[in-house]
Amino acid sequence: MATTNSLGRRKTSIARVILAEGKGTITVNGRDSKQYFPILLQQYKVQQPFALTETVGKYDVTATIDGGGITGQVEALRLGIARALVKIDAEHKPKLKALDLMTRDPREVERKKFGRKKARKRFQFSKR
Repeated sequence: MATTNSLGRRKTSIARVILAEGKGTITVNGRDSKQYFPILLQQYKVQQPFALTETVGKYDVTATIDGGGITGQVEALRLGIARALVKIDAEHKPKLKALDLMTRDPREVERKKFGRKKARKRFQFSKR
C-alpha cells in the first residue's frame, strides 16, 4: 500500500497532503471535502488532478490546510494532490504540467505602503 506526502502552497495557504491507495475519499481538516468546499467549482478543482491522470477513485486523500481563504486553500490542495500523484507515478507529470497544475502560483498580496490608502491606491488629491 503506497502512501505519499506532499505540500501545496497558494497565497498564504499551506496544504499538507497524504495520498494513500483507497476508494477515493477526500478528507480536509477532519471533514469531507464536499462539506469543507461546498461550491461546485471548488470541488471540481480538487478533483482536477485525478480526472487528468485518470485515477478517480483510486486514492484516498487526507489533507491538513492552514491559513488563507477558501480559494487559496483549494488551489493549495490541488497543487499538493498533483505533486503527490507525480511522486507515485512520474508519467503523470506532462499531463498535469500542460494545465499548469504543477506550478506554484507565485502571486502574493502586496504590502501596504506608508502615505497611501492601500498598496497602490493614493489618498484623494485636492488642488485647493
